[in-house]
Amino acid sequence: MLMFMVRILFFLILFAGTLSISKGQSLPYQILLKGLYDASFPLIKPEQISNLSNYQVLDAREKVEYQVSHLENALWVGHDTFNLTAVEKLDKTKPVLIYCTVGARSEKIGKLLQQEGFSRVYNLYGGIVHWVNEGRPIFANGKPTLQVHTYSKPWGIWLTKGEKVY
Repeated sequence: MLMFMVRILFFLILFAGTLSISKGQSLPYQILLKGLYDASFPLIKPEQISNLSNYQVLDAREKVEYQVSHLENALWVGHDTFNLTAVEKLDKTKPVLIYCTVGARSEKIGKLLQQEGFSRVYNLYGGIVHWVNEGRPIFANGKPTLQVHTYSKPWGIWLTKGEKVY
């Protein structure tokens, strides 16, 4: 039922206007994200991150998405293919920043990390899409890139900077 509601909300927002709000975010985009997140799970916005190296950065997208681009030094852990062995060498007391395209898949994996004893797990608000829209760098093969895998064309509408890849 929740996924049905999320889909309905997504399509309503998709066809809604693009009334601009602070920092260039549209109201439909903000409503979409609010509807995707569990209010009890910690979120962190890109502008709250002054030093990415303070986090163990995890990419909860699929491998092909990660290969197109990712946050600097992010460890790919996947979503459908996620396995706890991917994080067994991480420090459970050091902050974890987890992300995906917009934050839905990463929240799910983040909750699994919390269940496994990771004490400070934060979901990146708006995922890699919001990160790039805020002018933050992404990388592929150790080099900066503008390409962003947006999961699909419908999700790609939210990327306002960078080059969309599907």
